[in-house]
Order: sequence, then C-alpha cells, then structure tokens
Amino acid sequence: MDTGTVRYDLRKSAWFGSITLVALIAGPLTLTPSALALFALASAFTLCAGHSVGIHRGLIHRSYRVPLWLERTLAYLGTLVGLGDPIGLLRMHNTRDAQQNRPACHDYFAHRQVWWRDCFWNLHCRFDFDGNFTPREDARVESDAFYRFLARTWRWQQLPWALAFYALGGVSWLVWGAFVRVAVSTTGHWLVGHVAHRAGEQRFVNAGAAVQGFNSKLFGALSMGEGWHNNHHTHPRSAQMGIEPGQLDLGWLFVRALEKLGLATDVHTANIETRAPAALRVSRPSFAPWPAAPARP
Repeated sequence: MDTGTVRYDLRKSAWFGSITLVALIAGPLTLTPSALALFALASAFTLCAGHSVGIHRGLIHRSYRVPLWLERTLAYLGTLVGLGDPIGLLRMHNTRDAQQNRPACHDYFAHRQVWWRDCFWNLHCRFDFDGNFTPREDARVESDAFYRFLARTWRWQQLPWALAFYALGGVSWLVWGAFVRVAVSTTGHWLVGHVAHRAGEQRFVNAGAAVQGFNSKLFGALSMGEGWHNNHHTHPRSAQMGIEPGQLDLGWLFVRALEKLGLATDVHTANIETRAPAALRVSRPSFAPWPAAPARP
C-alpha cells in the first residue's frame, strides 16, 4: 500500500465550500419553478453528456470514439460540472483506480470512513504520498492545447454561463443555474462514489483488489448509470454500465444515440473482452449491507 497523509487543501476547500455555502443560503430564498427547471436540465445535461459520457467513459476509459471536436465539446461540458478539468480528472481517476486495485488501500481512496469524514476528505483535502507516485497518463490528452487551456481556467468556465443565466432569469437563475447546480453535482459525485464502494449488490468481485464496486439501485438510476459500480469494476472499458434488465443507464442511452447518428464508433459493451482480468463471478448475487465505519486510528 502506498502510504501518505491526508492534508487540508485551502484552495480546494474554498472552491467547494464557498459554492456550497451560497447554495445553502441563497437557494431556498430564490427558488422559483423556472429556476428549478433550469437547475434540473443543466445538471442532467452536464453530468450525463459531460462528466459521465464525455470524461469518464470517453477520455478516461476510451469506451467509444467520436470526432475530436465532439470529444472536446463533451469534455468541456464535463468541466462545467465543477469537479475539475479533463486532465486533472483523468489523473485523479487513475490515481484512485490504481490504489483501489492493490491488495491494500488507504481509506482516503477506499471511502471506508464515516460519511462526514469521507466527504470532508474528498471535497476539502488532498492526499500527499510519502514516496513517489505517478498516475497513468494519456499523452494525447496531456498535450492537447484545448485541454491544457481548460486545466488553467476550469473554475472560470462557470463565469460566462453564470452571467448568461443572470441576464436571462435574474438572481434566481444565477443561484440555481450556477451555485446550486455545481454544489449538488460535486457533492453528489462524492456521494455516489461513497455508496458505490461500500454497499449494494455484487455479481462479481475483483480478486486481489482492496476496494470492490457495488450496484446501487437508487444511485445507479440517478447518476446517469455511474452507480452500477459493480458492473463498472467488472467491465471498466464498457460504455454500458447498466447491464441487467431494469438498470437505467442514461449515459449509455446517450452513447447509443451518438452511435445511431454516426458520431460514435468502436463502442465497447459488457462482454468477455471488456471484463477485467481479475473479475470473478460470485456463486450467487450477494448484497452487502451498509458497513460500520472503522475505528479512527
């Protein structure tokens, strides 16, 4: 296990903390039907087309191919979620993925701590390794001029849209289209990861991995398919995360729409070719109840 220390990150905390604070205070005071509709549509579109399809299934796992202009457009939409830029998110994902698939993993990457501590760690802290650790990189993404631009300016990308929302709908659209949307999307991203690595249904286990994925019926549907995490750990290169009947996966439906339009090619699905080498089917589907948090060291 790579050892290290969880340290408070002032810049990271200021970003997530200030946006969430404004959302909590101003959100209830400015709620209108049109602002709520804007929040719902903008959140769904950026989370589905941008983060889940564009960055996670596209840039990170290469589960399909699209023209470069569309790849960049989807990645830009993913940047608007507010979690970070495509390069940074790719590095963060690959760091977490490498740690989780080792025999032992620090709680920071494993989501083992009680929910409030895990939330604080992920949204307000960073992990400093004791030794040298370099996550797997994608040379093409790292060298892309547009992605490097987003790496420098990803926080500022919220500003044009915030100004547009204010001009079109006033303060209520500004608050719900920018602050509430980003606060809910980023906190929700942590919550899905927290739940999907702790409890739910398992049909496969990854042998030798310290952290396993679970399928969550609630978050699988609400998270554009990301909550079907046992499926994802089993078939990481599959563009389809909701595999079984009844597993709603809006991200997969979006990829399928792109494929039917002739925009997406080389689309990978859940089959023996995309199955992780360490994935072993359990004798019967199991359900892990919510585990107790470990004692604080």
